[in-house]
Amino acid sequence: MFIFAHRRTLTLLDGEYGSVFKGRSLDFDELRTYVPGDEVRDIDWKATARHGSPLVKRYVAVRRHSVLLLVDTGRNMAAEAFSGESKKDIAVHAAGVVGYLACRHGDDVGLVHGNASAPRYRPAKNGEEYLERLLREIDSSITLDSQPSDLAGLLDYVLRFIKRRMLVVVVADEFLPDARTEDLMRRLRARHELLWLTVRDAELAPGMDAPATDSSRLQGSTDVATGNGIPMALSSDRAVRAAYEHAMILRADRREGLFRRLGIAEEQATGSDDVLTAVFALLEKHRSGARTSRAGAARGQRGG
Repeated sequence: MFIFAHRRTLTLLDGEYGSVFKGRSLDFDELRTYVPGDEVRDIDWKATARHGSPLVKRYVAVRRHSVLLLVDTGRNMAAEAFSGESKKDIAVHAAGVVGYLACRHGDDVGLVHGNASAPRYRPAKNGEEYLERLLREIDSSITLDSQPSDLAGLLDYVLRFIKRRMLVVVVADEFLPDARTEDLMRRLRARHELLWLTVRDAELAPGMDAPATDSSRLQGSTDVATGNGIPMALSSDRAVRAAYEHAMILRADRREGLFRRLGIAEEQATGSDDVLTAVFALLEKHRSGARTSRAGAARGQRGG
């Protein structure tokens, strides 16, 4: 695995990654009285109810943190991305960037991936050799013959079996969560540090600009999730394309509102060329969101 980037870019990514964990520890130590500036998410509500005043969980510092890559390796990720590449290649690249940063900081990296058949878990360990094995497993697991994607199943697996607080980085395709998935995302956000990287879908008819004699103008598109085809005559119709683009704008607005409401930092990558930029923006968005939450909690405490 090699990450090609300017040294300055890597330095910026290193700083953003490190700031995500700054001031936070992951192993529970004891309870203490809440003071302005503490994370609201660290309040132990049961202990607070018994004590009569807010108590927060105190964590003991650890040298290593744990990063969990949660990657959809279902059939959906074998589809074409916005850039024309396979979503699989972009997912491997994104997981590699995050994992590489973790290794540089001496942190452990684990993996949860899978499809509708079953989730697969690889415990967090340190080292670029281990990261390389994880990336190869992601790459080999995504094929057009794979079972359909089941992101809700992966989220549920992490909630049920991963007890230690981690930095969870989700890599999935562009989708609109249903009610169950939204509930799982909310619960996962409460238990872990959660970041979300979306691999953008391809256009409805990406071959429209090709010459009329080009075979891509004669072939339709296929939905890899269902196997249903979309004839080129239909997907190239102006009215159909306009209706599709309008529906995608509304869908994107709903997705953005959902992530904002859940307090989950989300960024999108259209192709391999913008993965580094997307990861940087994602880390910055998560760090800024955490800082805003702490400031809001402190204001609320002073107001009370």
